Amino acid sequence: MNTTNLQLSIIVAVYERQDELTELLTSLTKQTNVNFEMIIVDDGSKNKLDVVCAKFKDQLDIKYYYKSNSGPGKSRNYGMEKASGNYFIFLDSDTIIPSTYIQSVFDELNSNFVDAFGGPDDADESFNDYQKAITFSMTSFLTTGGIRGGKKQVGKFQPRSFNMGISRKAYEVTGGFAAMRIGEDPDLSMRLWENGFDTRLFPDSKVIHKRRTSLKKFAKQVYQFGVARPILNQRHPKFVKLTFWFPSLFFLGTLFSWFTFLLGLLIVDYQAILWIPFDFWLVYMILIFVFSYIRFRSIKVGLLSMQTTLIQFFNYGYGFLESQFKLNVLKQNPKKAFPTHFHLED
Repeated sequence: MNTTNLQLSIIVAVYERQDELTELLTSLTKQTNVNFEMIIVDDGSKNKLDVVCAKFKDQLDIKYYYKSNSGPGKSRNYGMEKASGNYFIFLDSDTIIPSTYIQSVFDELNSNFVDAFGGPDDADESFNDYQKAITFSMTSFLTTGGIRGGKKQVGKFQPRSFNMGISRKAYEVTGGFAAMRIGEDPDLSMRLWENGFDTRLFPDSKVIHKRRTSLKKFAKQVYQFGVARPILNQRHPKFVKLTFWFPSLFFLGTLFSWFTFLLGLLIVDYQAILWIPFDFWLVYMILIFVFSYIRFRSIKVGLLSMQTTLIQFFNYGYGFLESQFKLNVLKQNPKKAFPTHFHLED
């Protein structure tokens, strides 16, 4: 692509969330580079979002489209069909965009063009303690290897749809997002690779991500991510990694360490040996607390990060094992085993 003719279209697929959309659009009015159009795809909200968009018509080149509910993947595809740009950026409604974001995207594409990119996310100081703890668990190198918090990877970075961009050419070749409700963004990344496209992290194109506001919602979300991974492995066996098993191994290892700890209370003569697994587990949890405290300067957030990390690994790990068992042992069809992960018409 001739980057001198680069035209950006920002696509936001959203259902309800009027306040979040207002905050996102407000942040986009403060960009240092305003060379972009906004495409808002209202995915069947009961309270239509055209009123929200109308407030920004004098500040943004904004277009609003309403459609029946189909989930974010299909709605993003719909947005790409309506967009006039030759490069699409996807943002979630629960993000806030720093003022230099658009300029950073232009700078990256002009210096080293790539057909798909992803950017990191972070918490804001104004976020509540739970949101900060969840952000730590989702971005720390101690939990996810830092892959979602800024780890530099060339060629094989998997963008996430809360902060992701692809060229029109890449969309036309791949068809965009598959009809999946969960895991549609890593699925697209792998189909891009299969079609010869590269993906890259843009480390300076960061967004502020509110994430879930309750532990219950967070637990449900990471469980769904765990279920999705074996489905993705079936769809893209070339990109299966042993590291995908880590959350499940941590989940099982934690149960084992707790069991041997309790057993050591009963069998005192072998207590030191039986407590070794628990000692390793305890050291890891202390590291979670320490690094979270260093990042947020809060004892409470440090303690909550221990909790959110356990929730993350337990729920993801359990979902992964359940999905592995149903798909690879019982040989169930993914769409029948986990119908809520797919669109009914697919």
